[in-house]
Amino acid sequence: MSTAEIGRTQVVPAILKSPLSEVVAVASRDRAAAENYIAELGLTSACRAHGSYDALVANPEVDAIYNPLPNHLHVPMTLAAAHAGKHVLCEKPIALTAKEAEQLRHIPKGIVFYEAFMVRFHPQWLRMREIVRSGELGEIRAVHATFSYFNADPANVRNKADIGGGGVYDIGCYAVTASRFLFGSEPKRVVALLDRDPDFGTDRLASAIIDFDQGRQMSFICSTQASPQQSIQVLGTKARAELVIPFNPPAGMPTALVVDGGATLDGSLARREILPATDHYTEQANAFCRAVLGEGPLEWGVEDAILNMRVLDAIFASEKTQAWAEI
Repeated sequence: MSTAEIGRTQVVPAILKSPLSEVVAVASRDRAAAENYIAELGLTSACRAHGSYDALVANPEVDAIYNPLPNHLHVPMTLAAAHAGKHVLCEKPIALTAKEAEQLRHIPKGIVFYEAFMVRFHPQWLRMREIVRSGELGEIRAVHATFSYFNADPANVRNKADIGGGGVYDIGCYAVTASRFLFGSEPKRVVALLDRDPDFGTDRLASAIIDFDQGRQMSFICSTQASPQQSIQVLGTKARAELVIPFNPPAGMPTALVVDGGATLDGSLARREILPATDHYTEQANAFCRAVLGEGPLEWGVEDAILNMRVLDAIFASEKTQAWAEI
């Protein structure tokens, strides 16, 4: 659904690599754009081009839809597809507010829905969670994440405030997901500081502290107008662990996870685990398709997406009040 960049460069090629799926149709508001997309990706001649999203939803040959539309269209088009009997893989963030996301509870029974946090299927994330749960790090005190890139293009959807642009929606949601994934619980409150672009009105720099209770906290910094960087660190009472490229590791490159007990200041005695090169978009496609085929449920669904949005809501609420916001 749409010819979005993320689909063209990452998700659709990954779907094509999955033995469980095939691309049978592409929709755009401009049919010629859909036809060009099909040609560019080398899709089969049987792949149909649609000149509207509604036509794709109505296509009886389609079992599931990938929705990478601008953020304000995630919920309405996901609901339209679901009520037409289509399973839905939808890009994050799932909505502009938690209240909007709650509409997804009306998705018909039997329809598979997943908010496309592909990172949760990467071996490095699964290994990090395994280490956290093992107790090797001791009691987990804090998670810290950074994620940034530079994009000042006024035509880019990420820089359009009225349709859900800005860093918190685009990449801050990853940090929130990471903390909930690693702590295995839900946060209580948040305090945040945001700087907005004077022309776009979108948040270009955001930082937040998220209180998970019991002395545990998560902090993150995200920016859409800063030097590209990303990392996740987990701090425990015995050791720390770090993912070096947590959010978009190249599919053909092994990833590194570092565990450091702090025996030396330079980290020379740290353990460095190398995890296999993995296309987490393909792993996401495989997991989604298995759920559609009834071969195993997804660990996350509508309720998880709503919970993540509640944290984003609280971040924006804290920005306005300049105080802690309950989640």
